[in-house]
Amino acid sequence: MKLHIVNRSPASSQVYAQAVTAMAPDDRLLLIEDGVQGALPQLIRYYEDIPGRLYALREDLEARGLVGRCDASVQVVDVDGFVQLTEEADQTVSWY
Repeated sequence: MKLHIVNRSPASSQVYAQAVTAMAPDDRLLLIEDGVQGALPQLIRYYEDIPGRLYALREDLEARGLVGRCDASVQVVDVDGFVQLTEEADQTVSWY
């Protein structure tokens, strides 16, 4: 299993599409930095092909005033959760 990490909003970059296309069925995707905007209900459509495997970093949601505004399908993790996701993954792929 790979952990894919995206730091750009799908509203401003196409990098999300490259990450989603590269994902295997058991891979996970973590949104960080401006990428957490993709967790909002109005942008979640960009990640509809990976239900149950989408995560957003709480600290970056907090920094952008987005806590509590994520789509219900997004799993919010803190830094410890981020570390756990990386430990569970065989490989980590960053998309910038």
